[in-house]
Amino acid sequence: MKHVNQSKALFRGALILAIAALVTKILSAVYRIPFQNIVGDVGFYIYQQVYPFYGLAMVLSTTGFPVVISKLYAEQKEKGDYEKIRRLLFVSFIILQLFGLICFLILYFGAEPIAIWMNDEKLAILLRVVSIVFLLFPIASIFRGYYQGKGDMVPTALSQVGEQLIRAFTILFLAYVLTQLGYSLYLIGGGAMFGSITGSMVSAIILFTFLWIRKEWGIIAPRKGMLLGCYREVGIILKTLVYQGLTICISGMLMIMIQMADALNLYSLLTENGYGKEMAKGIKGIFDRGQPLIQLGTIVAASMSLSLVPLITSARIKKDITFLHDKIRLAIRIAVVIGVGASVGLWAIIEPANIMLFENNSGTSVLGILSFVILLSSIITTIIAIMQGLGSLLFPAVTVLATLPLKYVLNHFFVPAFGTKGAAFATIITLVFACCLLYVKFKKMQPMTLLSFHFVRTLLTAAFMMVLLLKGYLALTNMITVPVGTERIMAAIQALGGAFSGGFLFLFLIIRGGVFMEKELSLFPFGSKISLLLPKKNRS
Repeated sequence: MKHVNQSKALFRGALILAIAALVTKILSAVYRIPFQNIVGDVGFYIYQQVYPFYGLAMVLSTTGFPVVISKLYAEQKEKGDYEKIRRLLFVSFIILQLFGLICFLILYFGAEPIAIWMNDEKLAILLRVVSIVFLLFPIASIFRGYYQGKGDMVPTALSQVGEQLIRAFTILFLAYVLTQLGYSLYLIGGGAMFGSITGSMVSAIILFTFLWIRKEWGIIAPRKGMLLGCYREVGIILKTLVYQGLTICISGMLMIMIQMADALNLYSLLTENGYGKEMAKGIKGIFDRGQPLIQLGTIVAASMSLSLVPLITSARIKKDITFLHDKIRLAIRIAVVIGVGASVGLWAIIEPANIMLFENNSGTSVLGILSFVILLSSIITTIIAIMQGLGSLLFPAVTVLATLPLKYVLNHFFVPAFGTKGAAFATIITLVFACCLLYVKFKKMQPMTLLSFHFVRTLLTAAFMMVLLLKGYLALTNMITVPVGTERIMAAIQALGGAFSGGFLFLFLIIRGGVFMEKELSLFPFGSKISLLLPKKNRS
């Protein structure tokens, strides 16, 4: 009975964190759309140039370090050694605070050289604002790790959601007010970056509030002389945080690395190749419209496939090879199906979607290319998570790290010839390279067939039929004459109608094609309803 209760508690905790991560990612993607509508493409360019630096701090505070600290805490709790728990949390905080301080100093005092590297010296003040977040992330990391180690995911979940809510509110509020008051776009961008500070502070306050209400601060507070004679233990904690924590963090930075490369050289390459500064800023801002679309597209695939990772880890520990392979195949199939559906579907309706979300159809062809980033990033994220579940941490981190210089170099080759289309091609090539590299390594770890011929045939058929439906739907609705000034409303009707009808047809053909079994569908949200679409012979 105790084992069953523990299993239920673990499942409940994982579910809470998964829901919090889902809400956080949705908030992180959605706020950018009204923000772009308020500040325009040049204002969006300014924000997106600095966003990757905030993204780094965000990943540090939510992924690798809290996971490693929770693991170390759980080990000491199992032994009942509460003095070591105090030491663990205090030493971890000191290490992370030193790391955060180094990052702060590099970014704060290196703001002007980095801004010059980006060919826009006015970005320096925004970089200095966002550098402050690196001083705040260790607090959230430590307390999230502490509560996760206890098996209590509620404080972590609430702190993540609260952080994003306050951040999004601050960004949109200041953007609107400062725009109405007529301030410069760079000052408005600085106000938007201030949202990262308010969000981080609220996250820390929420976590401290839990400690205060539950009277737990006295249990974990450091004591004088607690580090005397514990140098070996400190070394072990340092090694674990650096190796496990940092590698997991880097593995979660795939799209941040891609955005970082574009922030560093895309604008400067545009200005070097004949575009005026203001025009280049607007063009880069239009290119950056792809980020919220990509983020929204990958949320479902990542959330559904990553929910299977604990099962994969459990199967590896138990050496249940059959179960392990089944769940790996299922995770990959989910990522590929949702990735193909989202990428192809978005590509088919990209023009009305662009107008609906961003007011006009500028950059539609570029965003169409970027829509396929959803498929590649979904597959890469899933393979990385599976490899981590199998115990491989270093290789995925090195692969993700390599995408930054590769994308940076490819921009130099493609942007002068093709503009932002070249940058989009460079992104696709970089992700294909990373995907192939991870796949080769994964096949060496687990020599198994991932996708059957039947799966590929059904998937391609479903995607082709969806495109036919959507293109026909757009052709028919484009014949409708709409009053002047209502074009955006019509675009919204086209985009939303296409998304629902195309998505339903794609899902129907996938389920009817027997890509997923009934027991596999039961793992999905609304799985029992979706399984009704299965052929009768495939139902139990």
